[in-house]
Order: sequence, then structure tokens, then C-alpha cells
Amino acid sequence: MTIDWWTLGLQAVNVLILVWLLSRVFWRPVADAIARRQDKVETMLNDAQATQAKADDMLAEVVAARDGMAAERNTLLSEAALQAEGAAKAALQEAAAKAQAMLKAAELESVHVNDANRVAAAAQSAELAVDIARKLLARLGAGKANTAFLDLLIDAIEALPAQDRAALTATAGGLDLISATDLDSATRMRIETAVAAALDAQPRLNFHTDPALIAGFELRTRHFVLHSSWAADLDAILKDLKDAA
Repeated sequence: MTIDWWTLGLQAVNVLILVWLLSRVFWRPVADAIARRQDKVETMLNDAQATQAKADDMLAEVVAARDGMAAERNTLLSEAALQAEGAAKAALQEAAAKAQAMLKAAELESVHVNDANRVAAAAQSAELAVDIARKLLARLGAGKANTAFLDLLIDAIEALPAQDRAALTATAGGLDLISATDLDSATRMRIETAVAAALDAQPRLNFHTDPALIAGFELRTRHFVLHSSWAADLDAILKDLKDAA
């Protein structure tokens, strides 16, 4: 076999030319495209990593916020439970205080009612006793009691201040002298004399009767009454008994 070196050389030259052309026309643009593609991919990877990092940060913030919300929720629940417990205790204490106050008020009301009943019973007893005494004295009649009551009336007139005695003397129309029973002329004259001596003047006496006095006398004007009778004494006794009750 004979090698044609010229032909081989020409083919080698053709190969070299083809390689040169490929390197110039094909491989470089392809390499540049691949390089640009790699740059884009790297950029996309970098962006993806940055986005992932942001997503991780946001996830961490969300987790932290969730944990914070859970902690705050637990705190609020604890505070609400404490407040509810405090409110319940306060309500129970208030209810107990109101119940105690109502119980005390009821006890006081019971005491007041018992006191009122006791006072009413004592007053009724006093009225009954005085009424019995009034009836007994009425049966005894005035008799000698009028003499004692007249003396007491004269003493009361003499004990009045001078200006009061002068006012009685100057009373227009005279003085009303009330007795429990009708008086005879001699008794009226004796009373007029005694009253005139006590007043150191001679007033006109208008004699009237009032059986309610039981025994004794009253000296009256429009604005003045001087008591000296069993009725007045019994009324004073009844008042003292009611006040004492």
C-alpha cells in the first residue's frame, strides 16, 4: 500500500481549517451562550437562595409571632382566670356582707318590733290602771278632796309671777273656774274670796262644771289653764308611765 502524502497533507490541512472554522463560527458562540446560560442559572440560583433566605426569615418571624401570640394568649387566659376568681371572691364577699347586713337589720327590726310591742303593752296597761283609778275616784265623789284641791289651786295662783297674776286680773270677761260638780253659793263665795286674795284683786269668776275633772278645779282663760284636779293628776301619772315604758 502506498501513502499519498500530498493527499494526506491536504486532508490534514482541511481538518485544521475545519477545526479553525468550527472554533470561530460554532464553538465560541455556543460557549458564549453556555456561559451566558450558566450566568443566568447562577443568578437564578442566587435569587432563589435569597428568596429562600427571605422565606426562612419570614417563616421564623411567623413562628416567633405565633409563639408570642400563644404566650400572650396564655397570659391573657391566666389574667382572665385570676380576674374571674377575684371577681367571684368579691361577689361572694359582697353577698355575704349583704346577707349579714340583712340579718342584722332583721334582728334590729325584731328588737324594734319587740320594743314597740312592749311599749304598746305598757301603755295599754298604764291606761287601764289609770282608767280603773279614775272610775274608783269617781265613785268616791269630790267630798273633802275639793278642799285640798282648792288649796292647791290657790297655792299655784300665788306661785305665779306678778305679771301673770296681773294679766289674769285684767282678762276681759273674767276668769272661768271649772269644777267637777255644781257648787253651792257658799262654796262659790269662799272660792271667790280665796282667788281674790291670791291675785290681790277682785276678778269676775264664771263658774262652770265638767264631770271629767272627777274632783278639783281648773282656772281657765282663752290662753291659760291652771290645773288642780284628779283628772289632771291622773293624766300626769299616765304620761309618766308611758314615758317610763
